[in-house]
Amino acid sequence: MHPSPSRSLALVAGASLVLLAGCGSSSDSGSDSPSASASASTATSSAASASKISVVASTNVYGDIVGQIGADKVDVTSIISDPDQDPHSYEANTQNQLALSKAKVVIENGGGYDDFIDRMLKSGNSSAEVINAVKISGKTAPKGGELNEHVWYDFPTIGRLADSIAAALGKADPADATTFTANAATFKSKLTPLEAKEAEIKKEHSGEGIGITEPVPLYMTDASGLVNKTPGEFSEAVEEGSDVSPKVLQETLDLYSGKQVKALVYNAQTSGPQTEKVKNAAKAAGIPVVPVTETLPDGKDYLGWMTANVDALASALAK
Repeated sequence: MHPSPSRSLALVAGASLVLLAGCGSSSDSGSDSPSASASASTATSSAASASKISVVASTNVYGDIVGQIGADKVDVTSIISDPDQDPHSYEANTQNQLALSKAKVVIENGGGYDDFIDRMLKSGNSSAEVINAVKISGKTAPKGGELNEHVWYDFPTIGRLADSIAAALGKADPADATTFTANAATFKSKLTPLEAKEAEIKKEHSGEGIGITEPVPLYMTDASGLVNKTPGEFSEAVEEGSDVSPKVLQETLDLYSGKQVKALVYNAQTSGPQTEKVKNAAKAAGIPVVPVTETLPDGKDYLGWMTANVDALASALAK
């Protein structure tokens, strides 16, 4: 879903880059003085960094994935990485512009989620290869509705994304193309158990109702055979940062007091007074709450994070 202007990703216009030139004296190549050793070490480090493929990802979700595929052949910058940051309200800055200006490969979510990436690339006349996860997913808005852009919760999409990343890295560094392809295959093999977990949930709980605060987890819950009972007006208003009407809020709260759902899957990154009321209603009714996020939690990689999400969902439904 496209965020409203009040929550859309804002671009800080203009980039001011200051280049600093340092003065130094040359020394004999055979010198073993500490200053000569330090200079040689710095030069080696700079050369190693320059030999890597510069990649920018809009969030640390995609940054982690490209890091697993590119390994030590990539230098990855993830623009949004703070687990407490709501990506919808992120304000891009000149540091982001600089990183994008140097990138050979850029990975964005697309679908209106991180439009600042495209604006910055255009303003900087970038020649980077851009990988758009929503385009790769093939997901479109349902008739009369809006696109759920949170495609990193869709494991088939992530598998296709891994292949696209490997291809882009191989184009930038043909000598290591087979390594990138092999790493992508290894990564995709680890998605298989996640899809199997979803299939197991579907086998045990198909058709059961769940509640949400935002559409973030819906690709995962849909694949698990679960039915979202939350009024669309509620989740849309929460995602767009607008107030929910008293009538819709009450309809949502009634899901929990009436025990019409088995779990609440709650976006922990965008809580507010009305979502807190929903969470409290679920807890009061003894309905499990499954927190999810839009970016990687500290200390987690993509696969570990999604494994924890699917396991938490299965555990909540089993109660």
